Amino acid sequence: MELEKTVKETLKKIKLNKKEKILVALSGGKDSTAVAYLLKKFGYNVEGFHIDLKIGKYSDDCKRAVEELCKELKIKCHYYDIKAEMGSGMCYLRSSIQGNQSKGQIKNCAVCGVIKKWVFNREARRLKFDKIATGHNLDDEAQTFLMNIMKGSPGLSSNTGPITRNRENPNFVTRIKPLFYVAENDVREYIKKKKLPVVFQKCPCSLDSYRVQVRSYLEKMPTKYKMNIVKNFERNYPRIEKLKDLRMQYCEICGEPSRNKICKKCELFSKVK
Repeated sequence: MELEKTVKETLKKIKLNKKEKILVALSGGKDSTAVAYLLKKFGYNVEGFHIDLKIGKYSDDCKRAVEELCKELKIKCHYYDIKAEMGSGMCYLRSSIQGNQSKGQIKNCAVCGVIKKWVFNREARRLKFDKIATGHNLDDEAQTFLMNIMKGSPGLSSNTGPITRNRENPNFVTRIKPLFYVAENDVREYIKKKKLPVVFQKCPCSLDSYRVQVRSYLEKMPTKYKMNIVKNFERNYPRIEKLKDLRMQYCEICGEPSRNKICKKCELFSKVK
């Protein structure tokens, strides 16, 4: 199958070792479900990690899908209850942060993304995993590159690619994206054929996202154009990398790896009342 061949080539390209412990960030959606299924099928040492965001029925459905998947794949899954760990569900955290901003307004997806990245890195390190695997696909990556260019910040794309690591900071857990070269539609069709438990509904909080607008634009394009965007980025990566200071330090509040004295998560949480 073409999708499986593409993923195998990506894993070979990033030199993923089957002895490494890989934590799959499971949302309950099609992409992360495909990643867990494929890594398990290819013989990698995987476990799942699911963050319960407490977004009503949507979160309940996502957690149920993750539970069914892990049972079917016979893999262990770790669960993180955001309300129990952080005091509130994502809806309250997001609205509180947005309501206390002095200027501009950070979008829903950005708040959620910052918090999830912080949790994944901290918990993967605590649980002694070597890699974090996410479900970002070709469409996601093409969107990210275009968004950063349109925002006038191409240097932000230095954080992406099929593998993201920081050799200077051992507290930063390397992230991999097995679906980096796989189109979203191909993932959807693959999941349907395999009849895996998955929630196809989009997050109800993502409606105002800048990414949604870019996604809508790219959805009209053939896959080859999205691949061209990604390949062009890879060719120019050495120059893009120079646009951003990649040095890491430690957040003065939580101690997590950060490029600033205060990490983005703690900066946002300073606005939570």
